[in-house]
Amino acid sequence: MTSEDFIPARLRRLWGRSESSRLGRPATLDVNRVVTASVEIADREGLGGVTLPKVAKSLGFTGMSLYRYIGSKDELLELMSDAALGAPPDISTEDWRSGLRSWAFEQRAVFQRRPWLTRVPTSGPPSGPNQIGWMEVGLVVLSRTRLDWAHKVGVLTLISGYVVQSVRQHSDLAEGRAEGQGQADAERDYGRALVRLVEPERFPEAARLFSSTLFEAPPSDTPDATIADADFTLGLDLILDGVAVQVERSGS
Repeated sequence: MTSEDFIPARLRRLWGRSESSRLGRPATLDVNRVVTASVEIADREGLGGVTLPKVAKSLGFTGMSLYRYIGSKDELLELMSDAALGAPPDISTEDWRSGLRSWAFEQRAVFQRRPWLTRVPTSGPPSGPNQIGWMEVGLVVLSRTRLDWAHKVGVLTLISGYVVQSVRQHSDLAEGRAEGQGQADAERDYGRALVRLVEPERFPEAARLFSSTLFEAPPSDTPDATIADADFTLGLDLILDGVAVQVERSGS
């Protein structure tokens, strides 16, 4: 028994160590082709457009034939996620905070290009080579601190989760707006409607919020990307402020 025998078949395929053919004949199809075709469909149609029959048809095969190369639809999603994430960025900085900021913004850029990635169900911790590559970059950034492993993993998990949720929420809000309506206009209309509905006697703090100029602040012609950047940066800074407290406690 070799060390490879202790690695589940799913992980062997994820790391490109799967068998070339189960029947001993030259393979006319392989895992990479299946994954590439699946990612292309997701890029065009979203995650909901990826079905095994559709992927197989795009490759000129039957749906059942794909099971020679992938174990299940869930495994295909895992393979797609790692491939679509791509190689991690090169972040060269001695400052952990600026490094984590860059790490978060680089992830966000990937998810903005491929928002379907934020819809892939999380079935376990990072396992693929690209996912581990991104983890490695984050751990290198945090190696400038004295945080223990549990806190380092916790920080990376928190930031990654925030990135995913932020991109998903922005996408959902954009889909829910009226055609041609920008985010600034939507926020303005939201504030103006709620200020008439929220009673100070019942919701005193919420009433003060809607009576403020917060929702009137962005000019109506402000690009959605600018507003989204500001919102994302605010949330990220709050997270990094919390990390800074823990870093200081650890004596870094």
